Amino acid sequence: MRVVLASCAALPKGDGDEDALVEALQRDGVDVVWQPWGEPVDADLVVLRATWDYTERLDEFLAWCEGVPALANPVPVVRWNTDKSYLVELAGRGVPVVPTAVVVPGEIPDFPDGEFVVKPAIGAGSRGAARFTGHAEALAHLEALGVKALVQPYQSSVDAHGETALVFFAGEYSHSFHKGPMLAQGLAESESGLYVEEELRGIEPDRRQVELANQALDVAAELLSLRRQDFLYARVDVVAGADGEPLLLELELTEPTLGFKHTGEDAASRLSAAIRGTASR
Repeated sequence: MRVVLASCAALPKGDGDEDALVEALQRDGVDVVWQPWGEPVDADLVVLRATWDYTERLDEFLAWCEGVPALANPVPVVRWNTDKSYLVELAGRGVPVVPTAVVVPGEIPDFPDGEFVVKPAIGAGSRGAARFTGHAEALAHLEALGVKALVQPYQSSVDAHGETALVFFAGEYSHSFHKGPMLAQGLAESESGLYVEEELRGIEPDRRQVELANQALDVAAELLSLRRQDFLYARVDVVAGADGEPLLLELELTEPTLGFKHTGEDAASRLSAAIRGTASR
């Protein structure tokens, strides 16, 4: 069995988080290699991982995905999930989501009271995300982005408690990790140019967070006419709202960091098993 982990030219072998996964796949007898996206690929399964420059070349990226014989997650998932407007769809189906307004270029949004976040609707690694209180500065940022964007009230709980990322493989819960706050006032800083550095550590989610994550996955699968197990991997990012109840910040189904560095080696083995099951279908 041959599996390709898709990356990008700037990080041809990822950022190191997948090292444990490569080792697990090799132990399980899989011929696994890294390959930057964009070129023809020959494999039983291509797994999107560190493809983090696609945001500037989305049409090209989606066309390449369409040409891959077997892709995980599947192309309809990638097409839907690379535009964060999906949050509005999930909210419309009853998923508790951080309130989200979609703003097209030239539109003047009705900004939330207090602090709020502006970020590209098509983006990865928190690039282009910024936190504001002033409307003039936010409008200038929207103009500078020049693309469809999201406006969301900033959840102040993140400053004290950060985010919880819950990871699922083939629809089943695997592990979680904690993400520290990244957005000070103004634009998030990216040293690599591809993603904003995050402070991560393993964490155990509470019951309400797990319930929200399961609800988000169930609704996403229904929207896409898929089964939960059709999502080879999923990362559900959750924050606490003003009342302490969990809210969905993002449902990452395309190329999320999965936090292997911050959990036991069993997690990599679980994804290896899921990859082998998907590739053999």
